[in-house]
Amino acid sequence: MNLSIKWLGHASFQIKAEGKTVYIDPYEGECKEKADIILVTHSHDDHCNLSKIKKIRGEDTVIIAPEDCASKIGRNVKTLKPGKETAVGGVTVKAVEAYNYKRFRSPGNPYHPKGFGVGYLLMAEGKTIYHAGDTDFIPEMRQLERVDVALLPSGGTYTMDNVEAAEAAIAINPKIVMPMHRWDTNPKEFKDKMEADSKVKVVILRKNEEYQMV
Repeated sequence: MNLSIKWLGHASFQIKAEGKTVYIDPYEGECKEKADIILVTHSHDDHCNLSKIKKIRGEDTVIIAPEDCASKIGRNVKTLKPGKETAVGGVTVKAVEAYNYKRFRSPGNPYHPKGFGVGYLLMAEGKTIYHAGDTDFIPEMRQLERVDVALLPSGGTYTMDNVEAAEAAIAINPKIVMPMHRWDTNPKEFKDKMEADSKVKVVILRKNEEYQMV
């Protein structure tokens, strides 16, 4: 088995598995290698960054993104609604819900309304990686099963904060959890709460640091 997860910064990751290079929300960090697969969770520029996508996109790159991202990116973009999945070689990608119900631009206007974006389950090398996208701790997270690695936002302004992300991680009960989209929050607060309330392993990556799954 050869599966690695590199945090590029913000909500951006590079995952290598099944001989494929996968980027999720490429925006920050070192995007040096061409992508086999690009996953975009929603159309905000810090997740759907056209210059980064152009840099890593090759002739055969498969891009999976919501419909409003597809109109920005252009040709040959596949859209998955929550609950739907697709396979690219040995990698299976399933879209899941991601939305705000308690964080609003203005009354009744959430930053990420339901139906705007998605999270993804990426299944490869016998493992399941969950990238939550920009979201609050939503009820659908409690229905996720057999997640090996959960990548959870914990920034607090537009997504869960450290406390909520820890509550979500405890509900999901992955083997490993990595906080992302951290803004100015201290990931140690997340780690301390997790270690006090659960046995889930917390991995806090530095920018462009890679974690090798065993």
